[in-house]
Amino acid sequence: MTFPLHDETTAPEAAQAALAATRTNFGLIPNLERVMANAPALLTGYSTLWDLFDETSLTPVERQVVYLTANFENDCEYCVPWHSLLAQKAGMDRGDLDALRTGGSLQTAKLEALHRFAKALIQERGKVAPAQLDDFLAAGYTHVQALEVVLGLAVKVMSNYTNSIAGTPLDAAVEKLRWRKPKIKMRASAD
Repeated sequence: MTFPLHDETTAPEAAQAALAATRTNFGLIPNLERVMANAPALLTGYSTLWDLFDETSLTPVERQVVYLTANFENDCEYCVPWHSLLAQKAGMDRGDLDALRTGGSLQTAKLEALHRFAKALIQERGKVAPAQLDDFLAAGYTHVQALEVVLGLAVKVMSNYTNSIAGTPLDAAVEKLRWRKPKIKMRASAD
């Protein structure tokens, strides 16, 4: 079943202002927000948390590392292209962006520590080992920033899960950045 894609004229009244704000901020309404408009509370929560994450102490590039890490781990074929574009606009190093899209290691050591921490939070469902937090802090991040990563991951749970159940169609604006999760080669185990 296809989820309706709303705009300011077709969305439930409670979602219309958020869609109008999205159009003003992005110049268009991405299909994600068009789908989320079916549940105005979801759209409002997503938009609010997105804005709050932008107010954290993490830089624009660091925020994209968090977002792209979650998108990769959650296999979000819709979000990876959008955040690839946003990462480019934020000035992310091309090698680091390629690593985030392919599941590799980032070239920038501090960003790699952020990537590993965000990935561990996702894979361990928040129950990271003390050493994983220590590594994050040793890279120059703070306890506050560890909590800010949690906020960024919460934003991605909303978008990644929405796209998963809705099969949100990719927007033409990011078609050239289309993505599929690469098959990661596993090492043969020694018997």
